[in-house]
Amino acid sequence: MNDLARFSILAVATLLGACRETEVKAPELRPVRTQVVDPKPVEDDRHAVGEIRPRYESDLSFRVGGKVVERLVDVGASVKKGDVLARLDEQDYRNKLRASEAELSSAEAALVEATGAEERHKTLLTTGATTRARYDETLRNLRGAEANVTSAKANLDLAKDQLAYAELKAEFAGVVTAVGAEHGQVVSSGQMVVRVAQPGDKDAVFSISEAAFKGQPTERPDVTVWLLSDPSVIAEGTVREISPVADPITRTYTVKVGLKGSPAPFRFGMSIGGRLKIDTAPVIVLPLGAVFDKGGARAVWVYDPGTSTVALKPVSIVRYEADRVVIGDGLQKGDIAVTAGINTLREGQKVRLAEGASK
Repeated sequence: MNDLARFSILAVATLLGACRETEVKAPELRPVRTQVVDPKPVEDDRHAVGEIRPRYESDLSFRVGGKVVERLVDVGASVKKGDVLARLDEQDYRNKLRASEAELSSAEAALVEATGAEERHKTLLTTGATTRARYDETLRNLRGAEANVTSAKANLDLAKDQLAYAELKAEFAGVVTAVGAEHGQVVSSGQMVVRVAQPGDKDAVFSISEAAFKGQPTERPDVTVWLLSDPSVIAEGTVREISPVADPITRTYTVKVGLKGSPAPFRFGMSIGGRLKIDTAPVIVLPLGAVFDKGGARAVWVYDPGTSTVALKPVSIVRYEADRVVIGDGLQKGDIAVTAGINTLREGQKVRLAEGASK
């Protein structure tokens, strides 16, 4: 084989090797997953954490002051209407009762004397044996005695009431949720001694930030409530009260949800979660992985099926949820958003749809 032949063979081999190398180095189109943008109403996935509280709860107190000699209930005790909850030292009130009884007896005796004197002077007046002035004086004494009897009876009734007030009784059947006085403590009238809650009606109470009220309906929506310790225990309720003023410390609003049927598993003080049972206006919802951070601004890669390339579109975020994000502005219906494989993309890069991706 002459030199020319060898050179030709070597040139052909080199050319074929270069072609193979070029084929090997050809970049492979990056596969991505996509989703066609289609605004739809979605169930609101936001939830809050709260606790179970009684709807009706009363602070019971003595109507008179004194020294507590007995408290018959503790926190958690069930009471019936009329049950005695606590007692005061009643010796002073018994003494006052005896004094009122003696005062009434004295006033009644004076009334008997004044009545007799008025009758005698009335007879003497008809015969001319006494003067009109003397009769008027006895009549005035009679009226004063009658008034004294009326006053003494009122004082006696008051003394009886005060003696009865030395016992604190339950105004309704319920459960004791707090106590405010111990044995031997001197309390004033109106000071909380026992707090009683009605067990039949329960509220789910939440502290909600003002941002959560944005875009909410004006009517009172239904709420789904569940126990944090056992999410399978679920109850339904309706928002019945929203605090008109924010808490000065937490800057949140108290929202009370009346539970329907007062389910037994929900006990006072239990931690709960709650979520509104409403559908939003049509919104764009994408997986969390679809949002790209570009210099601190949020954006989404959009696929162009005509050129098989991707481009970034800035978007605004309405809110983040557990595994998805609600998009505000920036995307239009029919856009094809890249939902997976976004971190290594670049502007104008050609890509291919992964198997099963939306087109």
